[in-house]
Order: sequence, then C-alpha cells, then structure tokens
Amino acid sequence: MTKLRFLVSLITKDNDYQTEQAAAAKAAAAEQGVDAQIVYADNDPITQSTQVLKAIQSDPTLRPNGIVIEPVGATSFPQVAKTAVAAGIGWAILSRAADYTRELRKTSTAPVFSVSADQIEVGRIQGRQIAALLPRGGSVLLIQGPSVSSVSKDRLTGVQESLAPSIHVTNLRGRWTDESAYQSVCSWLKLIAAQKVRIDLIVAQNDAMGMGARKAISDLILDADRDHWLGIPVTGCDGVPKTGQAWVRTGQLAATVIVPPSAGVAVTLMAKAMISRVSAPEHFVTTPEPFPGIDKLVPRRSGEK
Repeated sequence: MTKLRFLVSLITKDNDYQTEQAAAAKAAAAEQGVDAQIVYADNDPITQSTQVLKAIQSDPTLRPNGIVIEPVGATSFPQVAKTAVAAGIGWAILSRAADYTRELRKTSTAPVFSVSADQIEVGRIQGRQIAALLPRGGSVLLIQGPSVSSVSKDRLTGVQESLAPSIHVTNLRGRWTDESAYQSVCSWLKLIAAQKVRIDLIVAQNDAMGMGARKAISDLILDADRDHWLGIPVTGCDGVPKTGQAWVRTGQLAATVIVPPSAGVAVTLMAKAMISRVSAPEHFVTTPEPFPGIDKLVPRRSGEK
C-alpha cells in the first residue's frame, strides 16, 4: 500500500500552541506510518484557502489523502471541504465543530470529522481561576483572541457564565500572538495614562498574549505605579509544557489552562479510518484542565499592591 500523505494546515508559526499542534501532528504521523506536511496560513484565511485548494487541485499523484485544518477566522471553509470530499480526500477540522460535516459524512468515501477541546469549559476554568484569585471581586483586563474566532467566542461564553457581579471586566483584542497583545495593551495604556485606572488581574485567552501584556506593562509603566502594575497576576491558556506551564512554574504567569493539542488526535483518527477502516467520530472532544489546580491559587487581597 502506498504511504498515506496528509496536509496539516495551521494558523501561524508565531504561537507556541500552533507549534505544539505541528509537533503533535508529526509525532502521530510517525506513529501511524503516514507522511504529514505542515503549512501555515500566517493568520490569513485567504492564504489558507488558497494553500489547501492548491493541494486539492494538484496532480492526483501529488494530492494529500487527508487534510487536517485549523481554520483562520470565522469560516470553516465548507466549499473547500466539499471540494476535498468530492476528490476523495479526508477532511478534519481542528478546534471547532462545523455543521456541514454531518451532511458530508453521508456521502463521503473518506473520513470527515472534527476534533477540539471543550472551548466553553476552557472559559469556565478561566472563570474559576478569576474567582479563586479575586474572591472579593475586582477589575480584570481580559485579552481576547480575534472577534471572528469561534474559539475566542466560546472561551468568553465560559468565562461569563462564572463571573461574579463584583468582577468588572475591560476587554481588549489580540491575534493569539505575544506581539499582538503587546501592541493592544500598549495602545490601551497610553489611552488611559491620565486616568487612575485600577486593574487587579490580567486574563488572556492564550499564554502568548498574557506574556505580551506583561511585556507591555514592563516597557510602558515607569512611574510610581510601576510596582503595582508589575505585581498584577497574569493568567493564560493553552498550557504548552515548555512555555505556558514553564511560565507558571517561574511565576511569570499565575495560572494557565492545559488544552491538549488536537492535531495529533486528528492525524491518528484519519490514519486509522483509512488504514484499519475504524470509523472516526463526527466530533471528538478533548478535556482541558487547570494548571495549577484551582485550590493551589493564592487569593489576591483587595487593595493589594
């Protein structure tokens, strides 16, 4: 049997979780005896759809047998998925579910499915971390991912479910990278420079943005309030062992949420479906967990500097 080839389309190189996704995909491919080509969309949905369509429309001897894709932006590329399935190519979506997969599965000869963490539960965990760190309430600076991202929306939904009325939230946006959060927080700090704004906790929807926020504070706050700002706890999400978890251990982050990489799971399910004819589930959900445990978090006292 000819060795199976999978195309794994990820969002960006400039993000530790995406790097972890790539590593997980390669490890799973090696374990299953298939080839995995990793491509990055540079945070651009047009680039991503063009890359994937080019692969689908290539010479049949060069086409991938399966495509694993973590979509950029709001769309899950239903038309691209249909084109892939029509060409007999498997299709797996990462980090979200898509309504169209059920219909495609009815007629597709190749596996069609999705793999993601429970993103609303990720947000709920972040909400419980907020409650543990600010048991008497306070002000939170929340740095979200892109407004079109379903991951960002679902994580926000989960956070909002568990926020006490005594928690006041200021929202900023980033693009899942430390640089995007750095720029967003710098702009906000300059805007509120003349005001006496108090923030008790910074919560970022991924670890990279949390670190970008911390760097912005370090670079811009140089007055008498510097000690207060530098002492504000920062929490993140994704919990990659060499970055997010390491930053918690060194005290740069107060907490994170471990989100298991889904790309390796998708490659494994795709390979087993094609090689062993083991049917892939329509949607496979991985379980996030707090790091450290919620009971290990030290509450921040009201008025603490």
